[in-house]
Amino acid sequence: MSLTCGIDIGGTKIAGGVVDEHGTVIEELRVESPATDVAAIEEAVTALVKELGSRHDLTAVGVGAAGYIDRDRAKIYFAPNIAWRDVHLRAELEERLDLPCVIENDANAAAWGEFRFGAGHDTDDLLLLTIGTGVGGGLVLDGSLYRGGFGVGAEIGHLRVVPDGLPCGCGNRGCLEQYASGSALVRETRAAVRRDPARAGALLDLAGGDVERIDGPLVTRAAQAGDELARARLAEVGRWIGEGIASLAAVLDPAVVVIGGGVSEAGDLLLDPAREAFDAQLPGRGFRPSLTIRHAELGNRAGVIGAADLARR
Repeated sequence: MSLTCGIDIGGTKIAGGVVDEHGTVIEELRVESPATDVAAIEEAVTALVKELGSRHDLTAVGVGAAGYIDRDRAKIYFAPNIAWRDVHLRAELEERLDLPCVIENDANAAAWGEFRFGAGHDTDDLLLLTIGTGVGGGLVLDGSLYRGGFGVGAEIGHLRVVPDGLPCGCGNRGCLEQYASGSALVRETRAAVRRDPARAGALLDLAGGDVERIDGPLVTRAAQAGDELARARLAEVGRWIGEGIASLAAVLDPAVVVIGGGVSEAGDLLLDPAREAFDAQLPGRGFRPSLTIRHAELGNRAGVIGAADLARR
């Protein structure tokens, strides 16, 4: 049995897993991500892989990293939410681990995981949106992972949707992730609670009366319990997602769009508004085949599974 290690580096956590050729996770570990310290990130990844490697015979390591990765899958040009600037991560990790490594954008890795083993197993053309701290994107066309001419394609979160809108970590303003991410959900929910605390009784109760304790999972729990303010905020994020998908469908024409990431745990409370907005905004609607919007099947393991499978290839 061939075993590879998949690593998923995000803005808040680093997950690692041992994965077989069928996409089954044999063992996994998770630690907090020291996102502001490049050396500490490498040390955390090295420690995770070595611990897993002490119990399993690993043949390669795939790393899904939240940033712009070059076409050779070796160097990170830039990451909006992590302190990476021109980091030769593959070479540095291979020297530390003495194993072949592949570096891939984290959303690309997740898209590949869903394509191979999850919600996209029945299509050759898939677009993945990961709705978490930011908005990630991954694209599979004709059965191949699309990276673009320089390796940084499918950065869906940095599609500009509001001219001169909110500032984004990428350096522009008005990017989709400033309106359709978990960070946007938390920001706008806290603002709504401050504006109208009388309407936010359930949310404040869950937060112990402290607005700053309101986070994405809390908003989802409140919405699932029927809180109207929480539901409205999730629906607004869903609307932005759906409108973004409609614009992307005009260019890419995927058969399936998969929604993953932490905010997607809200399920149809997020996806139904996204579907409605997509249906209302799709160019040529009513006269062309329409895509399917699905919830991701692999959950927060998608990046680990996809990165491990890409390392095997």
